[in-house]
Amino acid sequence: MDIKKQAREVIRIEADALRAMADRLDDNFDRAVESILQCEGRVIVTGMGKSGLIGRKIAATFNSTGISSFFLHPAEALHGDLGLIRSEDILMAISKSGQLQEIGEIVAAVRRLGVKIIVLAGTVGSPLYQSADIALDCSVDKEACPNNLVPTSSSTAALVMGDALAVALLEARNFSAEDFAGFHPAGALGHRLLKHVSELHHSGDEIPLVSADATVSDMIVEMTGKRLGCVMVKNDNGSVGGIFTDGDLRRLIAAGLKTGGLEQRAADVILRNPKVVRQDALLEAALAIMEKHSITVLPTIDADKRLTGVIHLHDILRSKLV
Repeated sequence: MDIKKQAREVIRIEADALRAMADRLDDNFDRAVESILQCEGRVIVTGMGKSGLIGRKIAATFNSTGISSFFLHPAEALHGDLGLIRSEDILMAISKSGQLQEIGEIVAAVRRLGVKIIVLAGTVGSPLYQSADIALDCSVDKEACPNNLVPTSSSTAALVMGDALAVALLEARNFSAEDFAGFHPAGALGHRLLKHVSELHHSGDEIPLVSADATVSDMIVEMTGKRLGCVMVKNDNGSVGGIFTDGDLRRLIAAGLKTGGLEQRAADVILRNPKVVRQDALLEAALAIMEKHSITVLPTIDADKRLTGVIHLHDILRSKLV
């Protein structure tokens, strides 16, 4: 057996199923999104077997994007956990066959509470499909397994429909990266989306600063003392007048220091209008500037473009952003 050929066929079958499902999207999808947007309770997701596993992932995705949700196992629901459901909630049921007794009993029970029911249906026209307030067609022509039995294409279709709902809801609510970070404060993702430049930059007396009349010799002393690999010159209005880095110093020495040697004025050798970053920007933004321009240090400024500090690539690396 050609294993890679079989794998490619599985991927092709599932990709074809997703394209077909995308072409079938209708107004029910809009209705589902609008219903969840207007929901004053939670989105309660349920399903048996593989559908249940997909349901757990959909609920987790909803939670991570600010839609309060939880997964309710059908068996547990029928043995007391139906008490978790309130009339203001939405029930999202996932089923390939649409004929499971447990799911049908849950739908009947919550119907009495006035709960709206959204179904991710693997079989159009099934009892579950017909009982829904809103039914989303997740049917597939065939599973990717040779016997057309193992839930493969069908479970993928339900998963992707859940993702489509989550992203549509995210867009409709103008859910930002900062909003997303609020639900992911730990680890590298939290650092990327929550930490700001002002939390790590060197400010006040830590800023390596000289006047425009300082000499190259003075700049070397200040650069060595502050150990950030640069010195700044500040304009009279507080804005960044220029920057001189250890790389600039090496290039100056390589060029023979030219006229004036170490007594050259800072104003004559600094880089004017350097790249800067707002102190209220995310660390990720500072890192992006550094990577784009192949630099390791940035002056930081406030909303009025006044110099407020310096941030070095090493500061970002120590923060575990990357």
